[in-house]
Amino acid sequence: MKRSSNQSNALVPATSGPGALALAIANPGALGTIEAYIGAVNRLPVLTAEQEHELAQRYQEKQDLNAARELVLSHLRLVVAIARQYLGYGLPHADLIQEGNVGLMKAVKRFDPNRGVRLVSFAIHWVKAEIHEYILKNWRLVKVATTKAQRKLFFNLRSLKPDSHALTPEQVEEIAASLNVRPQDVTEMEVRLSGQDMALEGRTDDGETEFAPIAYLSDEGQHEPSSILEERRRDELHGHGLQHALESLDDRSRRIIEARWLKDEGGATLQELADEFGVSAERIRQIEARAMTKMRGALAEYA
Repeated sequence: MKRSSNQSNALVPATSGPGALALAIANPGALGTIEAYIGAVNRLPVLTAEQEHELAQRYQEKQDLNAARELVLSHLRLVVAIARQYLGYGLPHADLIQEGNVGLMKAVKRFDPNRGVRLVSFAIHWVKAEIHEYILKNWRLVKVATTKAQRKLFFNLRSLKPDSHALTPEQVEEIAASLNVRPQDVTEMEVRLSGQDMALEGRTDDGETEFAPIAYLSDEGQHEPSSILEERRRDELHGHGLQHALESLDDRSRRIIEARWLKDEGGATLQELADEFGVSAERIRQIEARAMTKMRGALAEYA
């Protein structure tokens, strides 16, 4: 496997017995095949919120490596799920998982259980950051030379080119004959070698973000953990959160908000509500504005 972090690997000691088993599970190459590794990971138990909090407290306060190891092992399936989204770059699945595992270990080292956030939400950022860094360092070389002919051209084309200008058709034919490759392979490799590296994330100018690989790096068709958590949280706010916010209002304010915004078809107008309560339309607008402000505060408290 590729590099690993000495600081992060301290969480999974390389000893005999249980420590060796933990190291084998944390390293995709140690169990023989990637399928065996994924199968082992999926059989690991998932921690409850209480167990996770207790283990994180033990590691934070006492530097208990056994507690840290349990936190890492219980979240390895998260890394597998995230790494699967980046297979389109032609990099080995096991390497992507290994890099994600390094990010998971870093997340465990920095996780604060007293912030009221589950480790899965905190770790997603660190796992993705490590995978992104690995792709940035390796993606271009993999794409430039993947076949035997391309590798031959990759290491020889620059020295065979007479100058920095584009090759003429005659020069293409000569290089192809000397290296025993197709002329179209020479032309393709010249284009690849002259291309510029592309930033993973686009620049932001005047509020506009340019299109960059980050836009299509992850397959949104796959339900990765971060999007699932986001959807669940949004549904919770739309349901229980909204009900909590409405309950913070007095009867008149609640009636105005429900009539204006929570009707399936065509909410009531300010004038219709003004006629119902015997006040001006401007007064209804003021009540509505105050109610909205109070609901936003209630939603923030609920979140």
